[in-house]
Amino acid sequence: MRELGLTTHEELHAWSVRERMDFWARTINRLGIRFQTKPSGIMNTTDSETPDWLPGAKFNIVDSCFTADPESVAIRFRKGDGPLREWSVRKLEDMANRVAGSLVHKGFRPQDALAIDMPMTPESIAIYLGIIRMGATVISIADSFAPDEIHVRLETGKAKAVFTQDLILRDGIPLPLYEKVVAANAPPAIVLVGGETMSAPLRAGDTSWEQFLVKEGAYESFIGAPSDTINVLFSSGTTGDPKAIPWTHITPIRSAADGHYHQDIHPGDVVAWPTNLGWMMGPWLIFASLINRATIALFDEAPTGKLFGAFVRDAGVTMLGVVPSMVRAWKDSGCIEDFDWSGIRVFSSTGEASNAIDMLYLMEQAGNAPVIEYCGGTEIGGAYITGTVVRPSSPATFNTLALGIDAIILDEDGTPTDNGELFLIPPSIGLSNRLLNRDHHQAYFENTPTGFFDNPLRRHGDHIERLAKGHYRAHGRVDDTMNIGGIKVSSIEIERVMNRLPGVRETAAIGVSPAKGGPSKLVIIAVRDNSTRQKNPEELKIQMQHRMSQELNPLFKIHDVMTTETLPRTASNKIMRRTLRAKYREQLSARITPA
Repeated sequence: MRELGLTTHEELHAWSVRERMDFWARTINRLGIRFQTKPSGIMNTTDSETPDWLPGAKFNIVDSCFTADPESVAIRFRKGDGPLREWSVRKLEDMANRVAGSLVHKGFRPQDALAIDMPMTPESIAIYLGIIRMGATVISIADSFAPDEIHVRLETGKAKAVFTQDLILRDGIPLPLYEKVVAANAPPAIVLVGGETMSAPLRAGDTSWEQFLVKEGAYESFIGAPSDTINVLFSSGTTGDPKAIPWTHITPIRSAADGHYHQDIHPGDVVAWPTNLGWMMGPWLIFASLINRATIALFDEAPTGKLFGAFVRDAGVTMLGVVPSMVRAWKDSGCIEDFDWSGIRVFSSTGEASNAIDMLYLMEQAGNAPVIEYCGGTEIGGAYITGTVVRPSSPATFNTLALGIDAIILDEDGTPTDNGELFLIPPSIGLSNRLLNRDHHQAYFENTPTGFFDNPLRRHGDHIERLAKGHYRAHGRVDDTMNIGGIKVSSIEIERVMNRLPGVRETAAIGVSPAKGGPSKLVIIAVRDNSTRQKNPEELKIQMQHRMSQELNPLFKIHDVMTTETLPRTASNKIMRRTLRAKYREQLSARITPA
């Protein structure tokens, strides 16, 4: 603002979308993005759906992740109640180089697809950066997925190999990972040890981490075009298969810019955000931290107990990212209250709608540090609506649109409103322009309202309300997706699994927001056949949860199950989910026990 002679953040945001080329040129310079060949401009096309960013540039975004002092701390981490350990920037880069060199030694080449199905560890970060450094593409898979979902992602991404771990330890309990990868009929695997020793023999053709890691020394990054794919991530849409969204060397610029401007990440800060490489916040954490020359803080256990509270204190975390349901668990148990979190300057929250009471509780743990609400998506590389520390903050609300991106809220008739569906106004760095397994235009641009701007509006699917004094509140999704435990999932993905249960004719999965706000609860509406009409309703819920854990994701928790004779549908046979939500709330208010 001082550089531009502006006095308010509102003026800064208006300038960032009015002068987009100047904004992104200044941002790239502030972030210190390294080029082998500098771009001839910022964007050289008027096509806002498929803009050509940084024309003529040649670079590898990984080179911008190692601009900090080589002896400064890149990763600070702890396993359980073990000692606090560190990797320097030099060590992380050396390990990424070893991964890149070993991949080439094993016969892999640029543009090959290599999957990672691992928890967030120093090794998985080195693997991620090493794959991109040698010019290949990361296929991101969350370590919580069941074999069928792992298989879908491996097949869609055409992975030639997969990095994984034999098991994951959670509260001392070993959870198998490698055996799920094998059950997914995965390509050759490179397997790391999750415990003390390898827990099981390897499949023929698979390799241990020690056998794989053969090369040492410097590695020259593969230099490519800005539009080269570096990572394929998956995000649920309104169909049963997840959308495969390519990230390019451009996308991390959005992640790092958001961290710089909105989470207020400075060189030397320590950033913790419990996440996974299978979700966009995993890559976001890597790029937003390292490009801004901050330290990544990793805790290799569930972030729900006292051990995590001690880790945040001991690691010197200054920016802590959360999912609202995580905060609710801390508040209910009081497990973090014994620890001095005064080093935290900023919180950030994403994945679900927040509850103001929970966020006030979180703020109190760090001397009323503000919570930067953060809402966007994999297809953005960051957020479109968020917060800033230079404007007044109100718990569970956003206080600005993200810099460099604009949006409009419309009602069902396509008229501007303060409470309705939000549409993005492209172009902006970070926005996807293709999908591997879907028509990108159809997914984001087809039949969006017209007549407002020169460029077409871009669909995103969030219900947003504009409040007084420049604040906003999120009200969940307007389409057939929902956020459960911080993970976006398609209703149809869940229904496809539930409909295979014996005795269930069909189902509808809906997300129901609590009366006082906060994360949506997953409710299954079931139509049962005659053979199961007298079945114990609680038993049906148990069966559904078991099937969910086995075939989709154990992190998706069913809050309630309700039965009905039929599902309401439109003339075009779409399930009327708003009607089902209203019917479910009516049952609760009438004190009728749901099945």
